[in-house]
Amino acid sequence: MIICANCKHSNMAGAMFCSECGAQLVGKDTLTTQNISTDQFDKGFEPLPEKEYARQPFDGGGDAWGSLHLLDTGQVLPLSTRNEFTMGRVSEGQPIMPDIDLSPYQAYAAGVSRLHAVIKRDAGRVIFIDLGSANGTYINGKRLIPNVEQVINHGDIVALGKLKLQVLLRNA
Repeated sequence: MIICANCKHSNMAGAMFCSECGAQLVGKDTLTTQNISTDQFDKGFEPLPEKEYARQPFDGGGDAWGSLHLLDTGQVLPLSTRNEFTMGRVSEGQPIMPDIDLSPYQAYAAGVSRLHAVIKRDAGRVIFIDLGSANGTYINGKRLIPNVEQVINHGDIVALGKLKLQVLLRNA
């Protein structure tokens, strides 16, 4: 048995990646989620000035039911076709791939885990779930309990570690 240094899960002999968290079990260049300080979130939420993220109308394109607006870059990631998306970052040699790869948006430096969170549409509501990420997920400054569903609304600010995005929903 090989014990994962990341999550302490027991894996079968010869495994190259942890079956629980996807961490590389062999090799010296293991890339893990960088721990960052989130003390500022735990002490209370200070909303951004209204002019910086005003609750804007939905602008996600044709068949999108929602969109994620990255606050630092202004880029828009539409949510369409499917009802559920995993979010995280790609790591070289990682067998698990998130549906929404945040790597191009400095996700590693912001403390985003490889599989960080899920956003899904369910019976007219939108739900966010933290997947036990190293640096947590925050909605409007409140830290989510891992693996517990949290309903989100149009205009909510979500932080994956330190990566902030605003959720905009169609017909909200």
